[in-house]
Amino acid sequence: MRIARFSHNDVPQYAFVQHDESSDKDYLVALDGYPFGAQPVKPTGRRYDIDSEGIRLLSPVIPSKIYGLAKNYENHARFMHESGHSETVHAPEDMVIFSKPSTSVIGPDDPIVIPPFSHDMNFEPEVAVVIGRVTRNVPVESAMEHVLGFTCVNDVTLRDLQGSDPMWTRAKGFDTSCPLGPWIETEFGWKDARISFTLNGEDVPLASGTTADLIHGIPEQISEISSFATLLPGDVIMTGTPNASGHLGPGDEAIVHVQGIGSLRNVVVQR
Repeated sequence: MRIARFSHNDVPQYAFVQHDESSDKDYLVALDGYPFGAQPVKPTGRRYDIDSEGIRLLSPVIPSKIYGLAKNYENHARFMHESGHSETVHAPEDMVIFSKPSTSVIGPDDPIVIPPFSHDMNFEPEVAVVIGRVTRNVPVESAMEHVLGFTCVNDVTLRDLQGSDPMWTRAKGFDTSCPLGPWIETEFGWKDARISFTLNGEDVPLASGTTADLIHGIPEQISEISSFATLLPGDVIMTGTPNASGHLGPGDEAIVHVQGIGSLRNVVVQR
């Protein structure tokens, strides 16, 4: 099941996404409430063509907080070392966890804005976990019971600021640094899903990978993060980028692809 957040004539609401085989089109079936609440939501009977005028997909959630894992794939850890951004060749044994504020979130087709104080903004395509219920001190064995679904995320990073910003507050937490979307997929093969990236219509092979190569798996990530922070419905965990990242400049079209979820498109602009 796919759950989207969208606006119709500038009014935000949630919907199920349905695919019509006969027309090969996606439709939004509007819901009567918030899918993260205690009460079940129901379709209202209103259906919209996803491409029709007045319809705009939004970020599927506005999380209270976003956590991410750094160097959670061996290939990315090696890339960071070879590009001079990390002293260690291999991924660290312990999880490296950072955070982004909710104000960093944007949705599909929203612009990624380059801050004036950076000259090396990078893309990082990833799978994001969307939490579905209050999650605190959960064991690994039951961690997935707390997941509503998954979405695409671009962990946009100011690579030139990481060295001088050891907490990565500006490097990863600036406005528009967390594109999410296009929707939440509740039935997702998270153990082996291909992640890839397209820049200006061209595939970037070095940015691709699979969640099968995660160093710290998704249940372990949820368990570890919930041991020190209570996760609320709608909170997001960015699970790590699988391989090399690359530069984004003004006018670039950045598309994150995750097998089994879909594609997240954004265009880069200069402030």
